[in-house]
Amino acid sequence: MLHLTQINKVFNEGTLDEKNALDHVNLSLNEGDFVTIIGSNGAGKSTLMNMISGVLTPDTGTVEIDGKNVTFMSEHKRARYIGRVFQDPMAGTAPTMTIEENLAMAYSRNRTRTFRRGVSKARRTYFKEVLETLHLGLENRLNAKVGMLSGGERQALSLLMATFTEPSILLLDEHTAALDPSRAELITNITKEIVADKGLTTLMVTHNMQQALDLGNRLIMMDKGQIILEVGEEEKKSLTIERLLQEFQRIRGEQMANDRALLS
Repeated sequence: MLHLTQINKVFNEGTLDEKNALDHVNLSLNEGDFVTIIGSNGAGKSTLMNMISGVLTPDTGTVEIDGKNVTFMSEHKRARYIGRVFQDPMAGTAPTMTIEENLAMAYSRNRTRTFRRGVSKARRTYFKEVLETLHLGLENRLNAKVGMLSGGERQALSLLMATFTEPSILLLDEHTAALDPSRAELITNITKEIVADKGLTTLMVTHNMQQALDLGNRLIMMDKGQIILEVGEEEKKSLTIERLLQEFQRIRGEQMANDRALLS
């Protein structure tokens, strides 16, 4: 489903600010995998997500989705395969457009565009049905401007829009980090339901170690542009935060007082 092979990315090469953001990264996701990613700031997590989505192009290496080499495919063209939800609730929706208009835009993302304006009665009924699954009452507010919604409501809508077309890969980039605890829990539960119901192949970056343990069937840890730990499904079931911290210390070969802060 997703294959990254020997991905390298260097920023500011040849300067004092040179940074090897991704260093010979190999990663494969099978269909239906839900992989959580943890790591310290600057570990390469966001660079990895940008590499998959087409925001960045690797210096060397290849990116394959659904058996297609998309390494040099533009972000716009790659969007037909990818759904992405960002940390900022403002990033995934158009605030001046209504809920219905946002949904219509997402619905048409990988479909042939026409000159017909408006939303049909059948499609409006469908929009209401999918909004009902969020249990937020948004199905009764189709004409509300998205900018008037709360952060949690916008993030729930962003998640729904990103998964509308059942993308080959769903990228969740710390999508609960900007929310208060109750809204973060809501979005986490909605995420779990949508991914399970649609069987989506998912990659999720999080600084919340407990969330990384609770969600998905695999876990990877990144540090200094490399994947330093991969945990499979069976091992992940018994994994704890303390064991993760111990593993991080063991791999780094040093005792760091702020490991928990780095990874949480």
